[in-house]
Amino acid sequence: MRIIESLALRYLLFLGVFLLINQHQIFAQGSYIPFERDYYHKIERYEILQGSNNPFFITGFKPFRRDILAQYLDSLRHDPVIQSASDRFNWEYLAQDNWEFMSEETPESQKPFLRKIYRRPGDFAHYYSEDFDIHLSPVLFLSGGIESDQDRKPAQLSRGIVVRGAIDKKVSFYTYVTTSEVFFPSWAKSYATQNLAVPGEGFWKEYERDGYSYFSARGHVNFHLTKSIQAQVGHDRNFVGEGYRSFLLSDFSNPYMFVKLNTKIWKFQLTNLWSQMTADVFYNRRRPTDGRYPQKFFSMHRLSFNVGEKLNLGFFESVMTDQINFNYFNPVVFFRWAEQQIGTPDKVMLGMDAKWNLRPGMQLYGQFALDEFVFGEFFGIDGKGSKRNKYGVQAGYKYINAFEVSNLDLQLEFNTARPYTFQEKIDYQSYSNWRTPLTHPLGANFREFLGILRYQPLPRLNITALGMFQFFGSDPDPETNWGGNVLKNRLDGSPTGLFGNVIGQGIKNKVFQSNLTASYMLKHNFFIDASHTFRHQRIEGSDHRRSQLIQLGIRWNFIRPEFNF
Repeated sequence: MRIIESLALRYLLFLGVFLLINQHQIFAQGSYIPFERDYYHKIERYEILQGSNNPFFITGFKPFRRDILAQYLDSLRHDPVIQSASDRFNWEYLAQDNWEFMSEETPESQKPFLRKIYRRPGDFAHYYSEDFDIHLSPVLFLSGGIESDQDRKPAQLSRGIVVRGAIDKKVSFYTYVTTSEVFFPSWAKSYATQNLAVPGEGFWKEYERDGYSYFSARGHVNFHLTKSIQAQVGHDRNFVGEGYRSFLLSDFSNPYMFVKLNTKIWKFQLTNLWSQMTADVFYNRRRPTDGRYPQKFFSMHRLSFNVGEKLNLGFFESVMTDQINFNYFNPVVFFRWAEQQIGTPDKVMLGMDAKWNLRPGMQLYGQFALDEFVFGEFFGIDGKGSKRNKYGVQAGYKYINAFEVSNLDLQLEFNTARPYTFQEKIDYQSYSNWRTPLTHPLGANFREFLGILRYQPLPRLNITALGMFQFFGSDPDPETNWGGNVLKNRLDGSPTGLFGNVIGQGIKNKVFQSNLTASYMLKHNFFIDASHTFRHQRIEGSDHRRSQLIQLGIRWNFIRPEFNF
């Protein structure tokens, strides 16, 4: 099996390199921008203000490429959607962050350090020519806080380096390396303890008994195959949809190895992803051990297209397998058909997402993820609450410059998933990676309401207020399965029969959490953050859990961690 896996991966890499070296036309090629919600909101709000789909890229699959973003920014240079001083600052910030692809020169630093360092505000050091360019910057995050009724104070120290660049304007690359020591807030630590995994990070080591230490390394290489087809080989995360959460593919799990093809023709965009993920982890005294872990393989494709100027639809299909299957290498085959033809029990997911810019400044969006469906049981009276009807639904609304207040943006979102959605009866086929969901952090068996208010009263000051209410059912012990934990086998430990399953079954939990964050940008990508979090969890048959957390931090080229789960 290892020989087959190796041959398959070598075949994909060989195919990419072969096509690369045999092309006769040069296309500008940029690396992908790491997905950060605040950063991407600055990009997407311009499209919503325009009230129509931008013609340069489809926003439903993230991350975006730097060169294509620069083309979009060039088109907005004199657009009336840029009204306030904060709008102009955001545009200049994004342009400076991707300066090598802008059509017009962006300002250089007025006083570079030692004449060589920070000649550009966004690059600690860089070299640029027609044949080769490279950009290097340090990464730093230092935060500390106080949580009520907790002896251990939450804190984090992360440091590292980020490098990006391009060769011959054909091949671009990106790498991000950090090492961290963290003491999590109480609820985040409980999540990591229960799942035996740190969300978004994977392998970890114990640090001072109740802390975590981990090394992060992400990177990718990108190149054009043709004018309309781009390829990416990387080790990172991806995100599908327009919401704060995603049922189809989220950024909550550990980075994974993948090969991606992105084909954009006219109003259509087809994205293919083939990846190798970690199926399970071996533990010694509840700590991950060194060694080879069981692997699984994930394939997906998403066809997205614009319907008119305001509506975009995306159709999604994925398959999770415990071994490589060459049938899923076909970029245009219907996975469900292939799975039936070869008689495998592989886990196939279907889904769709949509966004509608109903008027300038307002957008509706949503997702539907289908795990399993029986028509007669869904609509029939006798089939009410069937365990075989498993799906997740998202509905959301964005209001830019809300209530005619400049740079005040409102987002409302509802998420729900029925019990046993994303679980599987075959080992290593659940919709997860490194013991964390590839979907919503809660997995399934929940309802959630989110409200997010973003305000930029000054160009360098961003204030974000988030409110979250969750209702979900949890398991009383590891052997019982009420349908929320995606890691469990859906046939084992279920106290219910085929019918009568309802959202919230099990031990009922209600969580209210609010978060207020203020970020001030002192220098390009150098922030001072202050935040207050209040969390109240009510568990059926147990005492209430209340927490208040105050944190201060500085961050330099680092994505601010969020504990909204």
